[in-house]
Amino acid sequence: MDTKAMREKWPEIRSRIKEQYPHISDSDLVYQIGQEVELLHRLQEKLGKNNNEIKEWLSLMG
Repeated sequence: MDTKAMREKWPEIRSRIKEQYPHISDSDLVYQIGQEVELLHRLQEKLGKNNNEIKEWLSLMG
C-alpha cells in the first residue's frame, strides 16, 4: 500500500486493527506522514510478524 492510500484509509484500517487486536494501544497506532517505517516497526513488535507480513496484512485490510 502506498503512502497516499495508507493516509486515506488509515482511520478505517486503525479501527479494524483495534477490533482484532484490542491489546494494541492507541499510541501504537499513531500514523504520521513520513513516519510509516516507525508505525510498521511498532506493529511488527506487537504482532510478532515480519515487515513483509505487516505490509501484506495492511494491504488486505485497506
